[in-house]
Amino acid sequence: MPFYLRTGKRMATRRSEIAIQFKAVPHSMFAGRGGLLQPNMLIIRLQPEEYIQLLVMAKEPGLDREGVRLREVPLNLSMDAEFAGSRRRIAYERLLLDLIEGDQTLFVRRDEVEAQWTWIDAIREGWKANAMKPKSYASGSWGPSAAIALTERDGVTWQDD
Repeated sequence: MPFYLRTGKRMATRRSEIAIQFKAVPHSMFAGRGGLLQPNMLIIRLQPEEYIQLLVMAKEPGLDREGVRLREVPLNLSMDAEFAGSRRRIAYERLLLDLIEGDQTLFVRRDEVEAQWTWIDAIREGWKANAMKPKSYASGSWGPSAAIALTERDGVTWQDD
C-alpha cells in the first residue's frame, strides 16, 4: 500500500490533511454505456478549516439515452459549518488554558515524543547512509519536482487544489 507524506514550510497553501484514495473497482457496470468511473476518496482536513469529505461516484439521474453520466459527489461534514455559532479557540489558547488548569488530555507524553524522534532519526540515518539531502523548492510552490515524480511512478497525484 503506497503511503505518501509531503511536508514543508511556505508551500502554495497552508494545509494539513489526509487524503485516502480507494482502489478502482476491477469492473465497472457502466463502462459499456460510456460511464467513466473514478476511485472514491476520503479527505480529512485538519487545518485551516476542519472537515471530513467523502467523494463518491454517482450516476446522474436521467434516461441515459446518450450514455450513462457519472460524476463525483461530495458528502461533507464541516466543523466550521456545524459549529458556526460557537466561539472557536486558537490552538495555543486552548493548550495554554489546559496547562494552567492541569489538563494533560491534548499534551503528548514523553514516550510518544521519543518514539517520534526514533522514527525521524531512522529517516535521517537513511539519508546519511545514501548521501541524500532533502530537496529544496521555491517558496509558494507545492514542493520539489521530485515529489511529483514520486507519485507519478505509482499513477497517483497530490491533492493540489
